[in-house]
Amino acid sequence: MVLNFKRNLLLTVLAVVFLSARLSALPVIVVAQDGSGDFKTIQEAINSLPADATAQRIIEIRKGTYQEKIFIDKNFVTLRGENPRQTIVTISLARDEWRCENKDDYGTATVNLKGSDITLENISFINSYGKDATTNKTMPCKKDSSGYKTFAPNAHQMALRSFNTTRLIVINCIFRAYGGDTVSPWNTKDGMFYFKDCIMEGGVDFYCPRGWALADNCTFICQASPAAIWHDGSGAESSKTVLLNCKFTGVDGFLLGRYHKDAQFYLLHCSFGKNMADKDIYLVPTNNTIQWGRRVYYYNCHREQGDYSWFKDNLPDGFGINDMNIPWVYDYKWDPLTTVRNTNKTAAVELDNNHPGKDIVAENMLLYQRRNGGWPKHFQKVAVDYKHNLTPSELNELKEGYNESIDATIDNNATTKEILYLAKAYKKSNNKRYLEAVKKGIDYLLLAQYSNGGWPQYYPDKSSYRSQVTYNDNAMVNVLNLLQDVVEDKEDLDIAGAAYKLKCEKAIQKGIQCILKTQVKQRGVLTAWCAQYDYPSLKPAKARAFELISLSGGESVNIVRFLMRQDKPTKEMKAAVIAAINWFEKVKIVGYNFIWIAAPGTPKGRDKVFVPDSTSTIWARFYNIETNEPFFCGRDGIARKTVAEIEYERRTGYAWYGSWPQQLLAKEYPAWCKKWGVK
Repeated sequence: MVLNFKRNLLLTVLAVVFLSARLSALPVIVVAQDGSGDFKTIQEAINSLPADATAQRIIEIRKGTYQEKIFIDKNFVTLRGENPRQTIVTISLARDEWRCENKDDYGTATVNLKGSDITLENISFINSYGKDATTNKTMPCKKDSSGYKTFAPNAHQMALRSFNTTRLIVINCIFRAYGGDTVSPWNTKDGMFYFKDCIMEGGVDFYCPRGWALADNCTFICQASPAAIWHDGSGAESSKTVLLNCKFTGVDGFLLGRYHKDAQFYLLHCSFGKNMADKDIYLVPTNNTIQWGRRVYYYNCHREQGDYSWFKDNLPDGFGINDMNIPWVYDYKWDPLTTVRNTNKTAAVELDNNHPGKDIVAENMLLYQRRNGGWPKHFQKVAVDYKHNLTPSELNELKEGYNESIDATIDNNATTKEILYLAKAYKKSNNKRYLEAVKKGIDYLLLAQYSNGGWPQYYPDKSSYRSQVTYNDNAMVNVLNLLQDVVEDKEDLDIAGAAYKLKCEKAIQKGIQCILKTQVKQRGVLTAWCAQYDYPSLKPAKARAFELISLSGGESVNIVRFLMRQDKPTKEMKAAVIAAINWFEKVKIVGYNFIWIAAPGTPKGRDKVFVPDSTSTIWARFYNIETNEPFFCGRDGIARKTVAEIEYERRTGYAWYGSWPQQLLAKEYPAWCKKWGVK
């Protein structure tokens, strides 16, 4: 299936960032057990709300352990705790016990939902029955033919259960139970559920959505082996459960997932504990008719201490990771981030220049980071200056662009330089906000990678040449080197952790394959690389008017350096390096230089000229892809044979010649040959 999207958000690197200073334009009800708020219990606060509403009603819950069962049968309700470790709602109840006396599940869970447009944030919801019960329990049960019901401590016990809820947002919450179906958002027909930065723990099928669901950056802790996740997508062929950047851990031999109705699973950039069983998500023997066949898809998933073959990349034919965004999960019927934006009026952290040890550059980098994890290179049409203190109007304008993320890029070292700086800042300060920004930045880089291994200059903006696989200005190589630093624990990027190493290593290998595929051949002989290539054909492409299709004497150098950086290079990698070195030797320009001279009357008072110089060896930036002849191009888009033929502005404003391969040829390549026995 091939989908065309108006905007491509990182499904990914998709994220909701809540900065520490929050402003709310909506009235807030406060719950506090000590009586300092409007109510002492959460249910009292919910009951106080009018039945009808068209905008979110916010209930702030102060720290404490609330031993109460929550019912929400109203729409547009937000429950917001202070901290999920300290704002806790808990009950102890087995589902079987409840159902013996009640007609349905409404009341079996810690939080029970019948309303829609509900948001839960910064709260723990616990059903402790399995921990409290030490033996099987037998009780009178009108609904059992024997008149009694016996159930074990690990029987079904729910922390969350929804009924006809259509839209649910859950952010930074913990759900814990000790049996089956811990998190049960159920609405097969039109349920749409979004979980972000959550922890879910339980026994069999403890995350079991019905309908459309996305879990982003969630941790799943398996207390039993049969299966962690489950899905019911029988209500519509397009319904799906998507798990992005999620981590799975648990008891030895835990199984990933199962289904016994029509289901559709997407696991993207997920990591699995080393003790996960070697068994794919499986169909439970069933009498149900499976209308749409097996639909279990993986992309860039890894297991500690080695991958199993069954979770290799297998996205549907013609459908790539860059085709996915948050609204896609919900068939473009809903974007949960719009709800979040409308509910939370987020204010940036104010910079205090007088705060001892405050890293103003790092703090500003947090402000500029886009929702998808990347950074722009420009703001208000000028290069980003992280030492500039933003005015209130500038800050507001910057925040408006935060949600769109369309200006995030890897051009001009953007995103890579911020990640590197913040990694060092984290090492110095132990400020976890910097670490989080680093991880989100790496997530952006991983999810921006095309399935063919290349990176676009911008993501998700695909306008003009921004979608091309881009070596220009070392954009793609900068990304690959940063990912290599993660793998090799360099540049303080050891902070990313083992799970990121696995993801980065896989992205690197795909990037290398892209490099090998894009090395240009002239009459069967490998040469160098172009500055950019068309996606998805990987054919050489032009960019700006003065950047025609050409072999690059500049960018090709760092591509070679990256290949030479690889430990145990393959035969193909060695051949690529050797061929590029031979090409550099072939096209070098000996006895000339490109220098500044005085030029009174010109805009800069000087000009750049190509002159004889017996001591100089240089290379052209652009070479004809067929003949290896240098050429030059002004804004008219016409190739010229000499740099003197193009307009002054372009002649003096671009690097047409340079000595880029000099150090590579003189020292680096000979050392590489010696190391790997290349003759």
